[in-house]
Amino acid sequence: MSCVKFRIEGRVQGVFFRASTQREAQRLGLTGHAINLADGSVEVLACGNDEALDALERWLHDGSPQARVECVEREPSDATPPEHFTTG
Repeated sequence: MSCVKFRIEGRVQGVFFRASTQREAQRLGLTGHAINLADGSVEVLACGNDEALDALERWLHDGSPQARVECVEREPSDATPPEHFTTG
């Protein structure tokens, strides 16, 4: 199992981005979290198989219907995989 940290920039706060990400991650069988950052971006930690992580990354480029994603950054993470996917 791999973990990846994404940072998503754009209009991603106040548009149900975290909740939509949680639903998509759970559908893909991933665990982790989606949290708002002080600079207006969202951090997503996702853990699972590589195929599901790649699918989530593709989804993040669009996000929730109200979101306007400008940038998605991806980096590996050595986080311990959590049991569930949460929003903070």
